[in-house]
Amino acid sequence: MLIDTHCHLDFERFDVDREAVVARALEAGVSQLIVPAVNLENCTAVLQLADQYTEVYAAVGVHPNSAADWQDDWIDAIRNFAQHAKVVAIGEIGLDYYWDKAPKAVQQRALAVQLALAAELTLPVIIHNRESSADVINMLAASPLAGRGQPGVLHSFSAGWDIAAAALEMGYYLGFTGPVTFKKADDLRHVAARVPLDRILVETDAPFLAPQQHRGKRNEPAYVAYVAERIAALHGLETDVFAHQTTANAHTLFNRIN
Repeated sequence: MLIDTHCHLDFERFDVDREAVVARALEAGVSQLIVPAVNLENCTAVLQLADQYTEVYAAVGVHPNSAADWQDDWIDAIRNFAQHAKVVAIGEIGLDYYWDKAPKAVQQRALAVQLALAAELTLPVIIHNRESSADVINMLAASPLAGRGQPGVLHSFSAGWDIAAAALEMGYYLGFTGPVTFKKADDLRHVAARVPLDRILVETDAPFLAPQQHRGKRNEPAYVAYVAERIAALHGLETDVFAHQTTANAHTLFNRIN
């Protein structure tokens, strides 16, 4: 059994067949899904999905690309959302200097306040990082989560080994998505092959980043099996053995999952 630790099942691209998407995930051996919010509005949507589907859990937070109008009192709303029994993390939060939809200083303030909330609530964090690795690592190291066991995951990891090593040293897990299967992703596979087995999570980030077998099409949680298969091979393991390990990892980090 697998857990897709990051998929945006609430996004409108699933509106036409969401029920079938969940059914296909279960048929593919994906027993549970974590759906992170990206803004205050869709915190409500992800919680509704968690209520609707036994298999779905949620994370709540404000994504850096939604942080342009950040106000510190938003943290009160996130804190209230986090009281839901199926909220397993604060996320998706982080920094994104590629799209640059919010000033860097505003992104950093939003991240700092949400990291502090995660520490307050003893919840792990789901970290987004795009072309902002140095600042992400520095902020995680300076946050109230520093020094705590299993503080979170760097989702859809795509940086080099130096960033991976720094994150691992702080206790973070690394989540891998469809790009690890891409034909020209040798550098990313070299990183995935070096990460200790007990610190790897598998994700889809659906509807984005479909694996090589479905590249260019809508991604969905069932396809996390392709990610697991590829990384298992890098570690010389049968996929079932690797799947068992990553599922155990997910339960350890997101310990509110039943």
